[in-house]
Amino acid sequence: MAVTELTTKNFHEEAELSDKPVLIDFWATWCGPCRMLSPLVDEIAKERDDIKVCKVNVDDQGELAAQFGIQAIPTLIVMKNGEVANRSMGYIPKEEILELF
Repeated sequence: MAVTELTTKNFHEEAELSDKPVLIDFWATWCGPCRMLSPLVDEIAKERDDIKVCKVNVDDQGELAAQFGIQAIPTLIVMKNGEVANRSMGYIPKEEILELF
C-alpha cells in the first residue's frame, strides 16, 4: 500500500476515519534520523495491507505537529479508531515499530 502524505486538509478523512490502524511518521527533510527511519516506514507500507501508513512533514504541516505535541523528530504515532494508541520518539528498528501496534 502506498504512503499517504497527511495535511490539515486530509487528516480527518485519512487518519481519524480510517478503518485500519494508522502509522503516522512525523519527519523533516533535514533530519538525519528521519532519513534513517523513512525506508523502514516505507517497507512496512509495502508489506502490510492491514495498516495505513502516513507521513507528516513537520516543516510543511506545523499545525498538525503542534496538534500532536511533536517536540522531537522522528516521532511515530499509531492511531486506532481515531485515537492515539501509541507513540515513539527517535529512530527505532522495524521490529519495534511493528510492536507499537
